[in-house]
Amino acid sequence: MISRELVAASSRPLVLSILQRGESYGYAILQEVRELSGGELAWADGMLYPVLHRLEERGLILARWKKSDSGRRRKYYRLSAEGGRALKAERKAWRFMDGLLERMWAKPARTQAATQPGAAGGGL
Repeated sequence: MISRELVAASSRPLVLSILQRGESYGYAILQEVRELSGGELAWADGMLYPVLHRLEERGLILARWKKSDSGRRRKYYRLSAEGGRALKAERKAWRFMDGLLERMWAKPARTQAATQPGAAGGGL
């Protein structure tokens, strides 16, 4: 189970990454997140649309209304130039954090005795 905090933190880079591939609308973004995550992330409308609105307010994505193939009006979103720069920064930050966690998890755990003051080799 992925924590709500991690899902919330990853929503911005996920949406920007999806829109980097091309213009899309809300329901299609929800489906793509579900598909790409193997069903692990199943965002609801109430989670996605506030993210889209914040990204639009910050100028990271652009939106327009247009008719779909079925004739229904939908709001389509696309990445702005500023959004592309933001995605590049997000990618760098997430790769750094991923590398840091991998290094931390690969390191053998210190024994409690070695971390306590006065332990052999570490005392005064």
